[in-house]
Amino acid sequence: MTSSLTRRDFLARSTVLGCSLAASPLLTPVTLASAPWDTRLVVIILRGGMDGLDVVRPVGDPAYAALRPELSKGAAGEDLDGYFALHPALAPLMPLWRKQELGFVHAVSTPYRDKRSHFDGQDLLEAGTQRLSDGVRDGWLNRMLQQVPDIRPDTAYAIGNNDVQLLQGAAPVANWSPDANLRLNAQTLRLAELVMEEDPALHAALAEAQVLSAVQTNGGGGGAHIKTARFAASRLRDAARVAAFSLNGWDTHRRQDRMLPRSLRRLSDTVLTLKKEMGNAVWDKTAVIAMTEFGRTARENGTGGTDHGTAGLMLLAGGAVRGGRVYGRWPGLAADALYQERDLMPTADVRAPAAWIMRGLTGLSRSVMEQRIFPGLDMGPEMALLR
Repeated sequence: MTSSLTRRDFLARSTVLGCSLAASPLLTPVTLASAPWDTRLVVIILRGGMDGLDVVRPVGDPAYAALRPELSKGAAGEDLDGYFALHPALAPLMPLWRKQELGFVHAVSTPYRDKRSHFDGQDLLEAGTQRLSDGVRDGWLNRMLQQVPDIRPDTAYAIGNNDVQLLQGAAPVANWSPDANLRLNAQTLRLAELVMEEDPALHAALAEAQVLSAVQTNGGGGGAHIKTARFAASRLRDAARVAAFSLNGWDTHRRQDRMLPRSLRRLSDTVLTLKKEMGNAVWDKTAVIAMTEFGRTARENGTGGTDHGTAGLMLLAGGAVRGGRVYGRWPGLAADALYQERDLMPTADVRAPAAWIMRGLTGLSRSVMEQRIFPGLDMGPEMALLR
């Protein structure tokens, strides 16, 4: 049975359900569109608030270990540039780093501040606007497609009503989603969220169970994220030029040392599957952007996790990317450098690197980027993120 609710409607009516529904990995559609240029763009939304400080670790910052005495224990990770280190779970991506096909942008965020709601944060990230009250109902990737003539949709399929909002709008796109053998139907999951919301331990346990369910879905097929990546790659080898999908389960309030590596392995597998299935000729023309609605607190909490924060991290991959470096202006982690004395300080708008990449891939003008696709954005100086 299908529902007429859009993702925005569903989320607007479901805010009482708290964090783990917004970060749920059980609903992971992929949306694709074709376009008349030869480069490819893949946008991955990391739902739940990925902890960029744990993914690309500022081990050279003297305040890092003091803020995270437990999370900083153990292996420091893969050295990137003598200051930053990559989380060990992303070690399989190091060959891409060495080939300069992997990079990161640190200390970025949307204009969203302070309330730190998954629902509002994700909506603003995908709308690409300055405020939720701006009245924009389409997503920034769809607005980019609206600037290009002769856009046509690819054949696609969808599960449920969890559409990718950033590709919603007037430009034609198509939806597809991998098979999902869910143990909980939507109504049961919603009831479980409601019952467990007020108990932090149960809330965290349910979020962890959802991650495990996502990893195990489809059994020997490699999980829903692998099927998603394979399908996206197959279409991008053909007529499709743009793909967008989500990877969920990044809400690490508790036992981050156990939760985050699972999600990072899924992200690593997804990127490597895209590369393998695209083949070198297509991969060399591809830019992958992975972005999240907000980062997490600079300090670890009392349950071995981190809470909702502000500035986060963007991952860049692909043969078209100028990788091998950590971009962004690093603000530091000293007490007087933190946002509201608790979060990594944003030093750039996360929309700016996305805009520079789209401009480089599509040839659309800076004025179109700043006025139509990301209204109110100042892209700043050229970032040179592409080869």
